[in-house]
Amino acid sequence: MKFVHAIEGLSLWVGRAFGWCILILTLSVSYEVFVRYVLNAPTVWAFDMMIQMYGALFLMCGAYALAQDTHVRADVVYRLFPVKVQAGLDFVLYFLFFFPGITALAWFGYEIASDSWRWKEVSFNSPASIQIYFFKSLIPVAGVLLMIQGVAELVRCVMAMRTGKWPERLVDVKETEDLLSELDIAEIQAIHPAKK
Repeated sequence: MKFVHAIEGLSLWVGRAFGWCILILTLSVSYEVFVRYVLNAPTVWAFDMMIQMYGALFLMCGAYALAQDTHVRADVVYRLFPVKVQAGLDFVLYFLFFFPGITALAWFGYEIASDSWRWKEVSFNSPASIQIYFFKSLIPVAGVLLMIQGVAELVRCVMAMRTGKWPERLVDVKETEDLLSELDIAEIQAIHPAKK
């Protein structure tokens, strides 16, 4: 578990670090709205900054979402299976779909980023000619981080196939809906201790 939690810790750290892109994105949008509609002086850089902040957030928080098991999953039938079957299915699907897709992301992302650096690529959407080669460098980095987290998920699947129980994840944050349902369950158990 130390190996798995070390990888999850890296994914959590990167996700938290890039989570600040939300604040930068919010402030830049607010600033642009203010100067555009109140001062009638729109910026030339805000649009590209917003795209790059959102893109960085999307790319670099993928491993975080995988580590927290928050990716969208069509689990109508899957959740009905025993844990060992779920783990076996996940194990196979990681090899069939996840790793080939992420390998392509890292490989071609590296080619895209290296071409962008070679040409010192700038945004064609911006009159300010904002550089985008820094942003494109995040594509292969995101692929590598997802691949590393994928290895941790494989180890987690093997452990679940052996024990019949999913190993605990490092907990970062919880959805409000989950917190409220936990509170409801705790209150029900406090009122009716026999109904556990």
